[in-house]
Amino acid sequence: MTSDVTTDVLLTGGSGQVGHEVMRQAPAGMNVVAPGRAELDLSDSDAILAMVASRPWAAVINCAAYTAVDRAESEAVEAWRANALGPATLAQVTAAAQIPLIHVSTDYVFDGSKAGYYAEGDPVAPLGVYGASKEAGEQAVRTGNPRHVILRTAWVVSPHGSNFIKTMLRLAETRPEIRVVDDQRGCPTSAIDIAAVLLHIAGRMIAAPQAAPSGTYHFVNGGEATWYELARTVFDLAAARGYPAPKVEAITTAEYPTPARRPANSRLDVAKLRGDYGITPRPWRAAVEDIVEALLPAKQEQGS
Repeated sequence: MTSDVTTDVLLTGGSGQVGHEVMRQAPAGMNVVAPGRAELDLSDSDAILAMVASRPWAAVINCAAYTAVDRAESEAVEAWRANALGPATLAQVTAAAQIPLIHVSTDYVFDGSKAGYYAEGDPVAPLGVYGASKEAGEQAVRTGNPRHVILRTAWVVSPHGSNFIKTMLRLAETRPEIRVVDDQRGCPTSAIDIAAVLLHIAGRMIAAPQAAPSGTYHFVNGGEATWYELARTVFDLAAARGYPAPKVEAITTAEYPTPARRPANSRLDVAKLRGDYGITPRPWRAAVEDIVEALLPAKQEQGS
């Protein structure tokens, strides 16, 4: 944002991993407002209407979602309210007010059966309630507001909230050995980087409402890994900083059953985002190293 004029941007899900970073990274001139759930519940259409009408928002960034993948299998109504019906209302209301809508989605809209990287136009085939509700949310945004960007991402990690890296480091404190799935492949992605992309897109859509590209995009950090490979990397980085590094045993998905099925392949192609918005993601290892560094202050060497 280079203008001296301050623009107001509405952010939903400000307490989540990505929302936290959007708030932290908001540039000068962009006033990001993130009401709490008590003030804005996406399952309450009247609350959405009132919030969008409360001021002339320059853009809306929707990071709010029901993300408890396994629990969604038994809480389908709650998942669909947050992930599908909420975005549907948000799209309709923002379209009526001519406000661009930027909506975060997920790799779970795919079934993971593709051999290569998923492009934006590949057929969706969610395996469970979470993925199905997120795919419905995409459709609602896509059809409800022509000035939209849907940003799919995957394997989100950060120094905040609940995520795989924090879980591994917590388990390492008490367990000498940890079993981790090695037959699901994806792209570990920093919430810090996702937030930067969302703010970049919002800035473009505010500055050039007609010229900024709309549509569905993928963003993940560069490269790929399995959960096992990610765990090994996290523990190697932790060990280098003087922390416990348990032994990691590679297991199959079948050996770690969960209520919801996960895509075996969550790799996303980011070429479209690079072409339309000029964004090239950094490697996932660099992003993970920054997160581990933020979580684990280096221990001084013995005797120093």
